[in-house]
Amino acid sequence: MLLRLTSILQKHQQSVPKNLVTSWRYFHDNFFKIMPSVSAALANQKPVVALESTIITHGMPYPQNVITAKRVEDIVKANGAIPATVGVLNGKIHVGLSEEELEFLASLKTAVKISRRDLPCVLSKGLSGGTTVSATMIAAHKAGIPVFVTGGIGGVHLGGETTMDVSADLTELGRTPVAVVSAGVKSILNIGLTLEYLETQGVSVATFGKSCDFPAFFVPRSGFVSPYNVTNEEEAAAMIEAALSLGLNSGMLLAVPIPEEKAAIGYQIENAIEKAVADARAQNVIGKEVTPFILQRVNELMEGKSLEANMALIENNAKVGSKIAVCLSKRMKRNGFPSALHTKKNKTPENHMLPVVIGGINVDFIAKMKEENIVMGETNPGIISQSFGGVGRNLADCLTRLGEQPLLISAVGEDVHSESVFHYCKHMNTSGIARLRENSTATYCAVITNKGELKLGIGDMDIHQEITKHYVSKFYENLASASLVCLDGNLPVSTINYVCDIAQKHSVPVWYEPTDPKRACKPFLSDSWKSLTFISPNLSELYAINQALGLPVSSALPTSLDEILNSAATLSRPLLEYLKCVIVTLGAQGVLLCGRSKDGTVCLQPRKDNMVDRFCSIHYSAIPVPSKNIINVSGAGDSLAAAIMAGILQGHTTDICVKMGLLAARLSLESNHPISPHMNRTNLSLEKIQAAKWPQATFRWIV
Repeated sequence: MLLRLTSILQKHQQSVPKNLVTSWRYFHDNFFKIMPSVSAALANQKPVVALESTIITHGMPYPQNVITAKRVEDIVKANGAIPATVGVLNGKIHVGLSEEELEFLASLKTAVKISRRDLPCVLSKGLSGGTTVSATMIAAHKAGIPVFVTGGIGGVHLGGETTMDVSADLTELGRTPVAVVSAGVKSILNIGLTLEYLETQGVSVATFGKSCDFPAFFVPRSGFVSPYNVTNEEEAAAMIEAALSLGLNSGMLLAVPIPEEKAAIGYQIENAIEKAVADARAQNVIGKEVTPFILQRVNELMEGKSLEANMALIENNAKVGSKIAVCLSKRMKRNGFPSALHTKKNKTPENHMLPVVIGGINVDFIAKMKEENIVMGETNPGIISQSFGGVGRNLADCLTRLGEQPLLISAVGEDVHSESVFHYCKHMNTSGIARLRENSTATYCAVITNKGELKLGIGDMDIHQEITKHYVSKFYENLASASLVCLDGNLPVSTINYVCDIAQKHSVPVWYEPTDPKRACKPFLSDSWKSLTFISPNLSELYAINQALGLPVSSALPTSLDEILNSAATLSRPLLEYLKCVIVTLGAQGVLLCGRSKDGTVCLQPRKDNMVDRFCSIHYSAIPVPSKNIINVSGAGDSLAAAIMAGILQGHTTDICVKMGLLAARLSLESNHPISPHMNRTNLSLEKIQAAKWPQATFRWIV
């Protein structure tokens, strides 16, 4: 046994990544397989519908099960979507099954019924079986499929208030962002408690149709109602899109009533179900064996008629779910969503990587003065509020709300402030945040004028120095394979140098957010800055950077717009020998992009040609915001930068990226929070951009 274990370890020593838990590639290579047709559809943003397989392995007898499975897939195709039946074959999750694989599962007598809890054991032992709702949701989410069609979901069992017998489907709906299209909940369950439990889990529930009547599988009305209803596929798609835009980590249940022509027999089936439930109790059938027993017993009592109704509702669900997926796909393309796996033209789902943000987290206390001038030595009237900031946190928050999935690497203390941080940031990937017992979470106190301008700021930021090279090295694999790494100026110089070195070795683009003039110079104290791709300084920070490089600068900042633009372009010119683009933030005067061009545009996307370009700048005016609408200015620059990053990662043109950034900055100015809770892809969509009135951008060559 010891020799065999040693052999296994030696075999995998080179292939297992250091950060195994977060390694998509390792998981994909060893436990996951996406059918090529499904993979291609996802990469090209075509509609895909996930389908479960317990109906094949445990829901129907052979050969009716395989016939139904193929018929459901045909219905999905006929309605314009790609079917992706999920199952486990020989210890590997398959998203999409061939006819041979369907036949294998359908006829397999030793098939395992696989829920979330069963996956580790089944995969490690190389077993095969059908995936339940919970396991199928996990697979669909990992593959990037937002819509999943099934017959009915599990729920709270009768007597569940004392036995705690609650289906894993419900908790999965509470933590996996997939929309589940089903015929509601079987009447053999406690439907009232099931709906209550879904509410507790934060799951949006809506009936598909004109009423809010919640269906009970074989019957269109259970006696309970859904909180909402959607009357057609377009409304359902809009609801799913809104949930995805918010970055919610919970799923959605769309309950589709059985077709009216099959409803009459449904009530007969209900009587048979009551008899089957009594038989199950009499025979002491318990646990996960209850549902298959009841379905089989009902089929016997109804002489096959229940199977016919069962097939009818599943096929109807497939039809509805496919149309929803088609509508959702069109909406996502129209509104500028990335593909389900954030794939690019030169990437496949297998090599997709995520952005990484490394920087500070602050708990901010904002005191806004009611009067224009502050009187020293007295209590000044104002409004005090708490929010959550820090440049790194702001950038990661905004990227998350705009559909990216950045890993945030940072540090907080083990105190009451950190508890509130994690609660507020629960929509984000906070697995890279260290909790340090000997340190306090960074806090920042700002006094701002009644016009939203900063008057005085005091910060306790010592913990940012604990985001060390040693700690960041734990995330080497994430950094080496990231789609983009973003650093803020709060980091120690050694950490910045370390990350820049990794990025250079692995050709990873790096964005540096200087934070303030004192911190702006950190990468420029060595040659690390030559590994940067993007930098987003304001004019003061740009001055400080040029001084750090030993370059001449004027003694005072310019005041007129023309002088500001000329100065910013001139100061950016030396950086462009190595950087792709300098994004100079100008506050109320907009943003200046400085880069290279051969045709009058600045390209933020990767380029394959080697043509010699000239240096240039493009000035975009800010969107005017009435002073009465400006609540704070603390997160406008971070929102601008993060939205431009999101646009780059999603493959948009430079013009769209910058306009996304300007819209994001406006949302921030009008919010009590540095990153507006209304920040989402819908509010920064192509439709919103095209509807806004934009001044003509000004292009200049840099001499």
